[in-house]
Amino acid sequence: MTQDELKQLVGQAAADYVNGNVPEGSIIGVGTGSTANCFIDAIAKTRACYRGAVSSSLATTVRLESHGFKVFDLNDIETLLIYVDGADEINVCGAMIKGGGGALTREKIVASVADMFVCIADASKRVEVMGTFPLPVEVLPMARTAIGRKLTALGGVPIVRVNKDGAPFITDNGNEIIDVKGLSITDPRALEAQINAWPGVVTVGLFAARGANLCLLGTEKGVERIEYAQHA
Repeated sequence: MTQDELKQLVGQAAADYVNGNVPEGSIIGVGTGSTANCFIDAIAKTRACYRGAVSSSLATTVRLESHGFKVFDLNDIETLLIYVDGADEINVCGAMIKGGGGALTREKIVASVADMFVCIADASKRVEVMGTFPLPVEVLPMARTAIGRKLTALGGVPIVRVNKDGAPFITDNGNEIIDVKGLSITDPRALEAQINAWPGVVTVGLFAARGANLCLLGTEKGVERIEYAQHA
């Protein structure tokens, strides 16, 4: 199976999981990226069962609305039973690197509110030690150079994310992203706390303090279901 076929497989598996475990009339949280898009397309078949969705990005909002979903502001809802999103890497504890699509801050906010975080990914995203995929860090533009020096001191190689025209990539929040290569992340929870504490960092794309509860992993043999114990 191609990677796109695996993404479609787990997108459908996530839709099946939501349809089987989330009560009708609920609001569902939806992530950002190509795998999350496969979930949106799959869950659209049962759109009428749900009040709507909370979106983690402007791009996801557009896709949800194109399927007829009502998209709610997170401030306007009291509970969120489930959040479904992809990952750039996920380890054996359910900690993840996210943010390849640039929506890491809003993804982390929505994930923090949800009772259940379902990660959907293909088997290439499962790793023993995270860091092969560059770690995204969203920063205020004025702090870019200062944060870059701190990341270098950690042993990483910080690179400012740019668009195809060479201009800095700007997030939905109006900030920039530094992608950090060369890290070997053996303690993701500690590194997440350390980087998040630096003035000028909006958020780091480590989802360890609030990792996944469940991963639906697309493999050549089908969808593997992996559950994780999350601790506050």
